[in-house]
Amino acid sequence: MVLYCILWYRSSHKKIKTNNQAGFATKEEATSVARKIEAEVENGTYLKETNTTFEAFAQEWIKIYAQNAKISSVRARSKEMKHFISVWGPYQLKKISKQIYQKRIVELSEKYSRNYVSGIHACGRMIFNHAVELGLIKINPTENIQLPKHQIKVEEIESQGEEIKFLEKEELARFLRTSDSDGLEMDSLIFTTLAYTGLRIGELLALKWTDFDEEKGSLRVTKTLYNPSNNIQNYELLPPKTSGSIRTIRIDEKLVKMLKRHEIKQKEIKLQKGILYVDKQFIFARNDGHPQLRKVVETRLKRLLKKTGIDKNITPHSFRHTHTSLLIEAGVGVKEIQQRLGHTDINTTMNIYAHMTANMEEKASHQFSKLMKDLL
Repeated sequence: MVLYCILWYRSSHKKIKTNNQAGFATKEEATSVARKIEAEVENGTYLKETNTTFEAFAQEWIKIYAQNAKISSVRARSKEMKHFISVWGPYQLKKISKQIYQKRIVELSEKYSRNYVSGIHACGRMIFNHAVELGLIKINPTENIQLPKHQIKVEEIESQGEEIKFLEKEELARFLRTSDSDGLEMDSLIFTTLAYTGLRIGELLALKWTDFDEEKGSLRVTKTLYNPSNNIQNYELLPPKTSGSIRTIRIDEKLVKMLKRHEIKQKEIKLQKGILYVDKQFIFARNDGHPQLRKVVETRLKRLLKKTGIDKNITPHSFRHTHTSLLIEAGVGVKEIQQRLGHTDINTTMNIYAHMTANMEEKASHQFSKLMKDLL
């Protein structure tokens, strides 16, 4: 082995091609590497790294990952790994060094938010960890990589809107009145349910009548609707976002009555449609029995916001934050809010809680200033 590496050294300086294209700068370096390889062979730790390209390996990895992950997670990981494939696709896996990996992370950090880059980095770690576990590479280039801190300028802060959008109590009351008087089919029930429960839109659309307990006045959350293509029939029911998202939510008498009226109306539609109605027991079903599309909810929301005269970038998820703000105003504790919203991580609840509390303090300050101006 030592003799081979010394010959390798000589060949590289004579421009003679060998089976190994990497030459050594000195005879001593060749000898040192050779002895190291001999020791690894003797100890059974010698590893001949693969010539597989990054793209080929990444595509194989995602297939394995998909066997134990939710389809939504697979979709996200596939999107994330494309940020690596676009620049490293034809690279041999073993050629991607820490320096190359860190450079790519820096490039991505200049284009995307820290949270998004963190997700891409997590995907990169999983890919290279898998390569190490299979014995295809010796060194994991993702180890000890630091995400660059995003330096926010004053101009950026001033141009950014509030991260958490929600409706004030008075705005919500106006909106719900409009949805009741001018809303299309199920609009009033959908938005009242979102506002009164804090459900995620996927959780709401996945609800079935077996999840509704009229006597206890509750809704059981055990699943979420996954339908990225907004296809009427091409949807999946998946487990909720986290284990903590599986929960039972108590609802008030008003919402219970609304659900009962809706159930009666839905039974009438079933009779009218007959065999054309695909009965999967969804509460928020279309007139054909399939669950309502998220895109339809979003479109109708914009219509009602315009009719109400509310000029805010409100989404279905905003009702979740609206519900949180009302709970805080009602004096509900953080732990209870965490359980009701289905947050596994208390920090998620605390971040929203802190934001809402700060908003209320600012509102109180403005109200006080207005009071004093009126007095003076």
